[in-house]
Amino acid sequence: MTRRRWHRRRGGRAAVALAFLLFAGCGSAEPPREARPAMWLVADPDTRIYLLGTMHALPEGTDWDGGKVAEAMRAADALVMELSPDELAAAGEVFGQLAPRSAPLAIDRRLSGEALGGYRRLEAKGGGFGGDRLDDWAVMVLMGQRTAALAKLSPDAGVEAGLTAAFRDADKPIGGLETAKAQLLLFETLPPEAQRTLLERAASRADGAPREVGALADAWSRGDVAALEAVINADVEAVPAARKAILTDRNRRWSAWVKRRMDRPGTLLVAVGAGHLIGPEGVPALLEADGLTVTRVQ
Repeated sequence: MTRRRWHRRRGGRAAVALAFLLFAGCGSAEPPREARPAMWLVADPDTRIYLLGTMHALPEGTDWDGGKVAEAMRAADALVMELSPDELAAAGEVFGQLAPRSAPLAIDRRLSGEALGGYRRLEAKGGGFGGDRLDDWAVMVLMGQRTAALAKLSPDAGVEAGLTAAFRDADKPIGGLETAKAQLLLFETLPPEAQRTLLERAASRADGAPREVGALADAWSRGDVAALEAVINADVEAVPAARKAILTDRNRRWSAWVKRRMDRPGTLLVAVGAGHLIGPEGVPALLEADGLTVTRVQ
């Protein structure tokens, strides 16, 4: 597990999950004009915390901020995202510090066959990634960004960008659950074999990646958490170390944060990647297991 361009560009978007979560949106087809993503409410007599699952990049014009989301935005005293705006702005610099390898290693010594072919074809569609000089996880992140660009997804149209603008306009505070460095270290500290598996899978499927993120976005736009979980699990189950570090462990930390925050009155909107809110290890399920009242409100 962010806005937004990485490599040597101001405001990089942090790697909050695997590539398909990081750049989820929809494919190059006509975008849905209306999206009603899933949202939950954790409530007690004096505290209300909305949990909104986000997509970090979307086609221009996607209408996601109507319905109950609009109500939550109006009601909330503050917004909490994965990264605060300041951390978001620092993420590109942090990426530049962590991404380089200690010694270059040619991509064709890391990838072969269809994976190498997919990497080269994606590279040819927009210029080289400089992958020989970067860690496996960093190459995968840049490939994900290229895929998002080819699929005509814009971080500026993503949920976090819209929320940040709205809360700033309303002069409401915006906070974050993590730092940019902590997010990127989730990838940097993965075992080498897990990083290589992630890179190989991303490269071997590069040609069809826009269609895959399209399926993910379609499920998100409908608020179809069962379909969303099925799409996500098809990938993360293949890399258990990545699932634990990037999804499961963070979900536990965030659910503990929400539980502590329930001790203080007020209304918050917490917006994190949609993959963190689904399934038995998602934040809503963990909170419910701890005895809190959690209701699906959209």
